[in-house]
Amino acid sequence: MNRRQFIKTGSLAAAAAAIVPEAFAQSAASKRVRVGVIGTGARAQQLMKSSLDFPGVDFVAICDAYKGRAERAKALTEGEARIHTDYHEILDASDVDAVFIGTPDHWHRQMSLDALAAGKDVYIEKPMTYSVDEGLEIMAAVDRSDRIFQVGSQGISSATEQKAKELVASGALGQITMIRASYNRNTAGGAWIYPIPPDASATTVNWDQFLGTAPQQPFSLERFFRWRCYWDYSGGISTDLFVHLVTTIHYIMDAKMPASVMASGQLYRWKSSRDVPDTVNAILVYPEGFTVNLSSTFNNQASSESGFEILGTKGSIAFRGGSLVFTPENVHEDNRWVVESWEEDLARAYYDDPNNQAKETPDTWAPQMMPKVRSWDEWGNNATRVHLAHFVDSVRSRKPPVEDALTGHRAASCAHIINESLKREAPVHWDFMKERLKT
Repeated sequence: MNRRQFIKTGSLAAAAAAIVPEAFAQSAASKRVRVGVIGTGARAQQLMKSSLDFPGVDFVAICDAYKGRAERAKALTEGEARIHTDYHEILDASDVDAVFIGTPDHWHRQMSLDALAAGKDVYIEKPMTYSVDEGLEIMAAVDRSDRIFQVGSQGISSATEQKAKELVASGALGQITMIRASYNRNTAGGAWIYPIPPDASATTVNWDQFLGTAPQQPFSLERFFRWRCYWDYSGGISTDLFVHLVTTIHYIMDAKMPASVMASGQLYRWKSSRDVPDTVNAILVYPEGFTVNLSSTFNNQASSESGFEILGTKGSIAFRGGSLVFTPENVHEDNRWVVESWEEDLARAYYDDPNNQAKETPDTWAPQMMPKVRSWDEWGNNATRVHLAHFVDSVRSRKPPVEDALTGHRAASCAHIINESLKREAPVHWDFMKERLKT
């Protein structure tokens, strides 16, 4: 059986065509978009590399609390971008139309509010917020402005997730009651124990600028370069990995938020230079009629256990690497082992009844046709590149972004209430009217 149908020949090609943004076209260059980058760490530089060749897009200004990253980001622009020591200078610049915000989570709220107030369009890396209530502030600020605000959970710009959404909407999976999603790692880097640049010091790192409103701490290169490892600056696994998973779930299932969450988290292994768990499990119950199991550990990376599965009564879909696999259910009743424990005449009468014959096949060795498994592979521009192109298109056209503030707020809030549950060691509940945690 040929289990792979490539995007260029299968029905996934239509999904891909539907999400190709105009930003990739040379004609788009007629309206230039000048970008400033606030926070130029590894992820922000990936964003820059993914969009440097977009027609009509210029990176003109950058800012980072570590001198080395700012210099490297400037080099990506072939020296064209200028370096600022204060992000407010970028927001005050008349030659900046939009900003990428790639700073630690605890800075997202303030920088988003400042950028919107300065009249800049905003692309912010996930998670949108450091806490639930910050999302309400940002949404209100977006509503007051006429600015484009897009959150960077790029998966929803992929043809794979669009195809999955189409399959669910078509009813091919039947009734969906369970979704399992996991994201596992087993390396120091995967646990955010990143290497620290040899030239990093109090001279090249602006510690006060990094801290902002976070609790005061003595100068620490570990905290600066491995900030995801600390509650002071991030939500750990939940805000880094689970946000991607729940963004996908909400998009594919057309869901808003779980009504209740129960979670647990433990720090088992990576105990040096961190205080967030290295293993988190969560159960999310959605009012749309399905339950989600989320799990992540930094202590094993078995590929068969890392992935994404949506399970329905008629079939299931699974994300495996870059593939989307649809497997129809092969359901048949076989109660022979139970019926044969009855008295012989009762068992014979059971199978003589046409109604029972229609429900099950007593001869389980009879030849059967297996349902066909279908698989699609995505190729071409990766999701990050397409997601960024959507942002540029929105900046030019003033059409709504593909991932707006409400979408980002809900995805980030899932992470925040998961963390709240694991800290309380108790279930927590969502207030759908107030868009916040129930008190």
